[in-house]
Amino acid sequence: MRSAFCTVLTLLLSCTVVHADAPARNSQQAVLVTGASTGIGRRITERLAADGYFVYAGARKDKDLEELNTIKNVQAVRLDVTKPDEIAAAVETVTQAGRGLYGLVNNAGVAVTGSFMDTKEEDFDFVLDVNVYGPYRVTKAFAPLIIAGKGRITTISSISGILSARDLGVYSMSKHAVEAFGDSLALQMEPLGVKVSVVEPGKYKREIGNSAAKRMGVETRIGDRSKYKTPDEVADAVSLALFEPEPKHRYMVVPNQYEAEITIKKAIQELVQLNEGHAYTYDRDALVKMLDEALATARPAVPVTMERAAP
Repeated sequence: MRSAFCTVLTLLLSCTVVHADAPARNSQQAVLVTGASTGIGRRITERLAADGYFVYAGARKDKDLEELNTIKNVQAVRLDVTKPDEIAAAVETVTQAGRGLYGLVNNAGVAVTGSFMDTKEEDFDFVLDVNVYGPYRVTKAFAPLIIAGKGRITTISSISGILSARDLGVYSMSKHAVEAFGDSLALQMEPLGVKVSVVEPGKYKREIGNSAAKRMGVETRIGDRSKYKTPDEVADAVSLALFEPEPKHRYMVVPNQYEAEITIKKAIQELVQLNEGHAYTYDRDALVKMLDEALATARPAVPVTMERAAP
């Protein structure tokens, strides 16, 4: 019976047989956060750790790893999402710890700016390697642990996954890909008991602009984001995605009404463009009926500061 069980589990989950001397499972739920050294990833890490969860905080630099290790309930893990060997080592670290893994937050992200004609191919590849291949690699590697725990996977997208600014084309392309990744992954994981969400932040305080400027050697349109709000609301959304009983598939989190409006208007504009001028165009009444049917299952408005999900 045990042999048959492990054979099936190996085929479905690429399971690793747990030996008798493996560490006992810890009841404290564990979450892995990639790109945890600064900005949104750091705030998510601090928030989850403060709420009593155990956080494996992925970072690349020794200094960041040391700082993360000083936070209670946090274990820093060297993790560059572009390096398969570091991903494999992180899987081994988490597996050997014996806590299992309930949640994965694909947060690591980068950006470059400029027109497509001016963008170097190596910069294009850099953004896609981190923002698109990164979540794919990490999710694939940790999926057996997440599936075993019937956990959650949350990927940080952006309102740029809906919008497409003139000089942020490469970044927007990567975040549009993340939207598709989240949609397909949700369908693949649902039968396995895993819930998948995408969080779409607007402009919050983070290091992505400074990192882009450093890579490109010039000031970028993303600019210095130190003047923006700290990403507490993004961390709130991630906590809800990970731990509320029925998480939403998408959490748009923006610091002001303007960013909400331009994002929703863009989605409506695309609907109109898809619908216009073909043999199967719907009239206004049909579209309104569809909207009403969709709104019937939507959640009511919530306060600007979202309710925190209790551990």
